Amino acid sequence: MSTGNLSAAQRNGEGKRPFRQAATILREMLNDPEKIVVCPGVYDGFTARIALDIGFDALYMTGAGTAASRIGAPDLGIINMTEMAANASMIAGLDWSVPVIADADTGFGSSLSAARTAKTYIEGNVAALHIEDQAFIKRCGHLRNKELVPLDTYLTRIRAASMAREASGRDLVIIARTDSLQSLGFDEAIRRLKAAHEAGADVAFFEGLVSKEQAREAVKALAPIPCLLNIVHGGVTPVISAKEAKEMGFKIIIWSILSLAEVYNSTRRAMKELRDTGLVTEREDKAGGIYDVFSVVGINQFAEFDAAAGGVTLKGGF
Repeated sequence: MSTGNLSAAQRNGEGKRPFRQAATILREMLNDPEKIVVCPGVYDGFTARIALDIGFDALYMTGAGTAASRIGAPDLGIINMTEMAANASMIAGLDWSVPVIADADTGFGSSLSAARTAKTYIEGNVAALHIEDQAFIKRCGHLRNKELVPLDTYLTRIRAASMAREASGRDLVIIARTDSLQSLGFDEAIRRLKAAHEAGADVAFFEGLVSKEQAREAVKALAPIPCLLNIVHGGVTPVISAKEAKEMGFKIIIWSILSLAEVYNSTRRAMKELRDTGLVTEREDKAGGIYDVFSVVGINQFAEFDAAAGGVTLKGGF
């Protein structure tokens, strides 16, 4: 292949960022006593690109958003592991320096399935996954009447993911999630998360906390295990800022359906306007046009790369 259009530095590999595994980057964030990891929920390449363009240093791939966008279905365990992992690895591949935390539901079956899930996420350079203690046919953590598996079954999932991580020779941050608060109570939820930590989980995810006082109590009861807080629009957990969550002792805060909710609101509003009036009013600041969309998904970087490779895909501009 000709390298005539490449600079000497490019041909010699100078200026390249050395590859660092996403899980390693995330662990450094978790070990920083001054930092809380703030993750906007994204569900596809476009919403992930917007978050990266804004400047977030970590992302969260929502399972609910993945199910809604990829198969048009609710978060009821309908989407499978292959579909979830493909979405997570695609998002993780947009910028290797920005770790992605991804939903992995229940591990998608037996201990063997949980191990395969962990291995597949690792191969996609996903930084972290969370596995929950719901029955295989699960539902969103902020819905009622969730069915739970026995503690031993839950720990088998966590242990299997940890064993798969060890066997891979690579890293993955394993987040143990419990949905047991509603049916089994606070103390049992704490017991499950502590046991999951002993089985190999790195971070505790106490889903469905119903008050700020309960959130503080959970962090205190689980110390020194790092804890994740999930903020869901319209969910049971009160809205808590990143600053307040950090003061409570949380190490990660995810706004899991942020993109999903915003797309719902803005798209529905525009579509209703089109239905009712026959047009959609352009924003006064002209934002959101086709060139803005192409820019956020990297058309300038693609053009530069293509030119450096000797291509003519975008010769003459766009």
